[in-house]
Amino acid sequence: MTGKLVGYARVSTDSQNAGLEEQIRDLTAAHCDIIYNEEVSSVADRPEFAAALAELQPGDTLVVTKMDRLARSILDLLHLVENFNKKGFALRVLNLGGDTVDTRSATGRLMLSMLASFAQFEREMMLERQKCGIAKARAEGKYRGRRPSAMLQADRIIELH
Repeated sequence: MTGKLVGYARVSTDSQNAGLEEQIRDLTAAHCDIIYNEEVSSVADRPEFAAALAELQPGDTLVVTKMDRLARSILDLLHLVENFNKKGFALRVLNLGGDTVDTRSATGRLMLSMLASFAQFEREMMLERQKCGIAKARAEGKYRGRRPSAMLQADRIIELH
């Protein structure tokens, strides 16, 4: 294989530090030449992701541990892969359905599309089940929702004011 391997690791919150450490460990084991990592939501600006993309040159491969660390939806992922193909980059996902998938081959691109579609379908089904469960719990008077954290600090806020 030619080109360098550029790793990217991401978690959404600081409470997921173990997950970030695990991703960095896996990217190191995959022999990434450089690893970018950050703690940021996938919908926010991701400066380290932008830096990883800026690092890539034709023939290089971006390596991530899982698809959800990279893209929010199958559409985002497919646009990213399409842009990579145009620029001569590849994408390697170390754990997509238990397998490593590399977009350097037509088979890898096909597998990525299929497995990513299944992953998105699974997530959407889980959210549907969650929504039904919440509706049922509400109807039974068992669901109270998230405890309001700002109200818990009202006394402190008044004191600071």
